[in-house]
Amino acid sequence: MRKLCWIGAIALLAGIGWAADYTADGPDSGRTGWVKNEKIFNTSNVKSMKLLWKVKLDNAPREMHNLFPPVVVENVATSSGPKEIAIVAGISDNLFALDTSNGKLLWSKHFDSNYTPQVGGRGQSGTLCPGGQTATPVIGPGSGAGKYTVYALGWDGRLREVNVADGEDLRPPENFLPPNAKPWSLNLTNGVIYTSISQGCGGVPFAIFSYDIGTRKTSTFLPQGGGLWGRRGMAVASDGTAYMGTGDGPYMPEKKNLGNSIVAVKLDGNKQLQLTGWFAPPNANWLYKRDLDINVSPMAVDYKGKHFLIGTSKECRAWLIDRDNFGGADHREYLDRSPLICNDGARYDAAGVWGAMASWQDSAGALWVAVPFLGPASEDYHPPIVNGKTELGGTTGMKIEEKSGKWQFTPVWLSGDMDQGDEAVEANGVLFVNGAGEDTYQQRPDHAWDESPTPAPAVAGPGGQSATRIANSRHATIYALDAATGKTLWSSGNQIASWNHGSGMTAVNGKAYIGTFDGYFYCFGVAK
Repeated sequence: MRKLCWIGAIALLAGIGWAADYTADGPDSGRTGWVKNEKIFNTSNVKSMKLLWKVKLDNAPREMHNLFPPVVVENVATSSGPKEIAIVAGISDNLFALDTSNGKLLWSKHFDSNYTPQVGGRGQSGTLCPGGQTATPVIGPGSGAGKYTVYALGWDGRLREVNVADGEDLRPPENFLPPNAKPWSLNLTNGVIYTSISQGCGGVPFAIFSYDIGTRKTSTFLPQGGGLWGRRGMAVASDGTAYMGTGDGPYMPEKKNLGNSIVAVKLDGNKQLQLTGWFAPPNANWLYKRDLDINVSPMAVDYKGKHFLIGTSKECRAWLIDRDNFGGADHREYLDRSPLICNDGARYDAAGVWGAMASWQDSAGALWVAVPFLGPASEDYHPPIVNGKTELGGTTGMKIEEKSGKWQFTPVWLSGDMDQGDEAVEANGVLFVNGAGEDTYQQRPDHAWDESPTPAPAVAGPGGQSATRIANSRHATIYALDAATGKTLWSSGNQIASWNHGSGMTAVNGKAYIGTFDGYFYCFGVAK
């Protein structure tokens, strides 16, 4: 009976959302980046944000990775009373629990492992395959009021279930994925955890995975392609359909190869993932040949009876897709495609969209999308409001509107310059974006590819490309923008000493968090 009640609680909470919690990277199942229940941040008080605390966490970096964005839950019942707790994952198989009021470390946990890396094996190391814990965890309800469970995936592919209050294991680790497979942020919806892997890490082909918490059944679907590396992981829509891009592969549906498309899968009555449809951009194979792959988590958005999916790629355009007619009869149809936002040179590095978008409704009920990007804006992209010249990166805000019976993107604003516009989170009229500050060049001016694998994956020093990029990286910056105009209301300036890669930030309950390559974890906030 306890298990059934617990699963029912998961389903209920998945349907109605949790007030003032950020329990998943996204923070919702649709991966919209919208903190719907934020009550503290607003466009007035955010101007006085300041550094509340920072802590150094004992986590060794691997290649260019270190700390991931936190998941946050308030009113956790602990032995010293209710607390708001941030759970931070470190790539070296660590979890840290921090008291958000002061940054105090409440507990830390290092995963045991049953995996021994194969020295010299395919996909064992290097910038693309760093090894370690690469998925941001997800928090679900526990067995009663104030009790919560954090689900995390270790390097060995086993799923951990840990008590948020004290770090104790709630169940023995369960096999979920192959080891060293580079999974992305976990999505917990209706008692099922979803994730995907990419880039052939550990010699494992791209695949989508599900794990039913109640039955402990897993399922796998292989759509071919190399796998999208959208850090927020899979988007799961209100009807339980899960969406993910395939990237890094040719589009040849006649050979059952769905590279460079967005696939839709859904669990059947036997808890097995089944393909329900796909969308391939009309220029999918051009994207593949130019290495401009679909590489950012899509967003599932419901609005005025419509069921949208919003996707993008390194090309630096956004697609608006109807989930009820997903891809149309030929799998190539979309409602609208945005103008080219950036990347006039069609570069596969240091330009395009790489981080995470956001979509939200404003106080008047209008639907928005924000797209952070790397490099300068396109010379032909001219929204009505321009807040400065973008050189290293920026963010654009567009409305999604119905005009003459057609749904479309309407560009509204362009931000000022950001050093590698990365991840967007909207909270009560404030759009938070982090500039990652990393060196994003993969091809040097002399056209020499400098990727070289780490010779000893077990100790994982940085490979050739990682070492060069680490040396040339700068520092991260958090920006708070007016979500309606793109005007900068506040920024962290040079208060953050290091940068981050494939990570991003979290903003909730009047606090904005970011972890950086040097192992520091920062909390900025407003006065309550």
